[in-house]
Amino acid sequence: MSDADLLAQLAPLYAAVVADVLDGLGFPNQTLPANLRPLTPVHKIYGRVFPAQATTVMEVPAEPYKLEIAAVDAMTRGDVLVVDVGNDANCGFWGELLTTACLFKGVHGVVMSACTRDMWKIRELGFPVFGIGYHPADSKGRADIVEIAKPIRLGNVVVNKGDYILGDEDGLVVIPQEVAAEAIRLANEKVQGENIAREDLARGVPMGEVFRKYGIL
Repeated sequence: MSDADLLAQLAPLYAAVVADVLDGLGFPNQTLPANLRPLTPVHKIYGRVFPAQATTVMEVPAEPYKLEIAAVDAMTRGDVLVVDVGNDANCGFWGELLTTACLFKGVHGVVMSACTRDMWKIRELGFPVFGIGYHPADSKGRADIVEIAKPIRLGNVVVNKGDYILGDEDGLVVIPQEVAAEAIRLANEKVQGENIAREDLARGVPMGEVFRKYGIL
């Protein structure tokens, strides 16, 4: 299955069903920390992972924003920037100008263990941002990306370039690249089964009977 097909089939899914399927495939620890929440009115994010590692700094680096700019320049259509910033809440790591550049490139959103700012504009742009909160201060001299396109760890999840990510109001789940095609196929099958079970429940069929019939809860 091509990358374009995977993205198209991932788009309508939701985090909970993908997490269930990954459990069944032997990947039970693929959900990102629960404090990473949608910060924009767009509560759905999906795409191909482009990871970055950031750290808290105490002074302005010699080349501020160098790797942040490099990450945006390196991403392609369908990517989601996923950044470990160590739950830094001392600045707004993401902002409106970065969002504008990503929109032009077809980037699908950003997920970060950090705060965002410039919500007055990002809200209008329809760009999904997941993080830990909001902060008006600039990241310059407070947090800086130190590595891009290498594996990172968010909570218990190792996140690799080329993995897939899906997030909504329930939270975020990372799909390892090596099982992405199978996981997405099974998740779509499970959604179809849930739709049928939901119809039965809405007609008053007892829960036990529905579960015995479809094995879905």
